Amino acid sequence: MDLVWFVVLSAFIFCIGAAGVLTRRNPLVILLCLELMLNAGNLALVAFSKMHGVGDGQVFALIVMVVAACEVVIGLGLIVAMYRRRLPIDVDQMSELRG
Repeated sequence: MDLVWFVVLSAFIFCIGAAGVLTRRNPLVILLCLELMLNAGNLALVAFSKMHGVGDGQVFALIVMVVAACEVVIGLGLIVAMYRRRLPIDVDQMSELRG
C-alpha cells in the first residue's frame, strides 16, 4: 500500500478523536477519544518509519504507547475517584478537583 493511505487514515482517525474530545462531556469518552488520537499518531509514525526503512518511528510508537498507558491509569483513577465521591461526571461541572 501507498504511504498516502496510511497518512490519510491516520488523519481521519485523529480528526474523529479530536471531535470526540471537543464535543463530549463524559470524561471516560474523552479519555477514549484521546487514546484514538494517540493511536492515529502511532499509525503515522509507523507508516513513516516503514517508508524510510528505519525503526525509529516504531520506537517512538512504543514510547507513545507507554505514555498512553500512563494516561489511562491516571485518567481512570480520577474517574473512579469522581464516581466514589459522587461528583458530577460532566466535565463542564467539575470544580471539586481544583484543590
